Amino acid sequence: MTPQIALTLAIIVAAVILFATEKLRVDVVALLVLLTLVLTGLVTPEEAFAGFANPAVITVWAVYIVSGGLFKTGVADFLGQQITRLAGKSEPRLIAVIMLTCGTMSAFMNNIGAVAVLLPAVVGISRQAKVPLSRLLIPLAFSSLLGGNITLIGTPPNILAASILADRGLPTFRFFDFAPTGLIVFGVGVLYMVFIGRHLIPIRASVEEQQVQRLREYITEIRVPPDSPLVGKTLVESRLGTDYDVTVLAIVHPNGLQTAVGRDTLIQPNDLLIVEAPVEKLMRAREALNFVIEPRSKMKIEQLESDQLHIFEATLAPRSPLIGRTLKEVRFRERYGFNALAIWRHGEVIIERLHQVRLQFGDALLLEGPRDRLPELLEANDFLILEPVKLEQRRFDKAPVAVGAMALVLVLVTLLNFHISTAMVIGAVLMVLTRCLSMEQAYESIEWRSVFLIAGMLPLGTAMESTGTAQYLADWIVRLLGGFGPLAVLAGMYLLVTVLTQPMSNAAATVLIAPIAIDIALSLGANPQPFVLATVIGASTSFLTPVGHQVNVLVFGPGGYRFFDYTRTGGPMTLVILIATLIFLPMIWPLF
Repeated sequence: MTPQIALTLAIIVAAVILFATEKLRVDVVALLVLLTLVLTGLVTPEEAFAGFANPAVITVWAVYIVSGGLFKTGVADFLGQQITRLAGKSEPRLIAVIMLTCGTMSAFMNNIGAVAVLLPAVVGISRQAKVPLSRLLIPLAFSSLLGGNITLIGTPPNILAASILADRGLPTFRFFDFAPTGLIVFGVGVLYMVFIGRHLIPIRASVEEQQVQRLREYITEIRVPPDSPLVGKTLVESRLGTDYDVTVLAIVHPNGLQTAVGRDTLIQPNDLLIVEAPVEKLMRAREALNFVIEPRSKMKIEQLESDQLHIFEATLAPRSPLIGRTLKEVRFRERYGFNALAIWRHGEVIIERLHQVRLQFGDALLLEGPRDRLPELLEANDFLILEPVKLEQRRFDKAPVAVGAMALVLVLVTLLNFHISTAMVIGAVLMVLTRCLSMEQAYESIEWRSVFLIAGMLPLGTAMESTGTAQYLADWIVRLLGGFGPLAVLAGMYLLVTVLTQPMSNAAATVLIAPIAIDIALSLGANPQPFVLATVIGASTSFLTPVGHQVNVLVFGPGGYRFFDYTRTGGPMTLVILIATLIFLPMIWPLF
């Protein structure tokens, strides 16, 4: 082992540890890897920063913009609505239709966007069909990962794999070259979930049910006598929330009229305030503010629902600027007009001191407030509201244009042999020029974290090749598994990248393993394409943990899941996909 190989391996191990511990953001880790490679001389500055101009990176951000156009024009929403019409109320049929719909969408748009669009629809379907939500959301997430295997743009690993092959001067993949194996893997995954997997998913109480049950202990009615210091003050002036952690949910006036509340709502004599507060905080507030706690509270949390008020569940959107911030910092109630009643996180319902809790991706919030502000909340793109909401700002008249732009991309790539990066940029520009979305919305649609992650990690692939690290690891794997035949080596590549993609992103895992897969194939005198395909299929099977992929995190909160619910369902699915890959991949892509 040369010093350069040892140094490269040390950087790889350090990167994997940083990805796994999540002490730093993944894009920050990628940039640290890039800088380390330059400072140690393993790559030149030109090689280090070439990743930002790599066609794979260009293709990825262009795909996000095209996906944003399909979302803003309502094309994705329309596909989601068809689930309700086709699925009926049978659990197996619901799972099949949900997975087929989401997988098809994921083949042509980013999988996070596909799940984000369908999530509210699936929540609504669960309520209508009376099927536990937990039985539907894991299939939804897994189908988005499986559907990404069907086309070149379905998932970043596919784009990266094609780019890495091209950079090595080897035959690469065209747009639909992934389809034969991708469709088989997708079909096997759907069949597994319908007939086996759904029985392994535990039935969990929905997050809203868990939150409401806990909230019943905290909902209280207080009467404001005429001599209380609260009389004549607005809610913000009363400092009930700031000083005493008492949240006013609604006010019932002496005439029986219940009203929504805001910071400027005036407290009047003999008002009945419906509040949420821990007992000790409520007692402290009573001593200072001289109100009367109703001894037998008659109001239940569900009764706060009215024509004006609505209680609903929402989860943080994947690129929400609220991630890492507190409700107090973002002035949540003033900014959105809603009260946060509870937060569900990793199986725990948080009730107290909500304004001080730093929000995390995957949190599910129980919110209460005016119905007429729901579309406004959703349009802010900070939250996904887990129920269907009519949106007036979708550009439905542009839907045919968005579909046409996507169709043009397919024609340019498949019939006119345009490079995928060029075709996708044309599609992205058309989305903006035809006003399917504005340039600002185009920028907002891009998952910049993924872009920097890929651009930062690509130089590591270059270093692995130039230092001989990829060849060194390839020789080691061949010595270990080569005696069992090429299928054993193929299985080893699949399992290796499957394990790696749990603590780190599938794009980063592909950058690490694809060069090794290519060198293994060349060492065996085999065709590199099936080995690279096995790698990207393994990279897409992030089924074992909720942190394996963002779509798993996205459904974790709403589904009320626990950590090992994914392992229980996804472990056997990973093995089933491996068996299908080993059987059908050599038939479609001969190893020799």
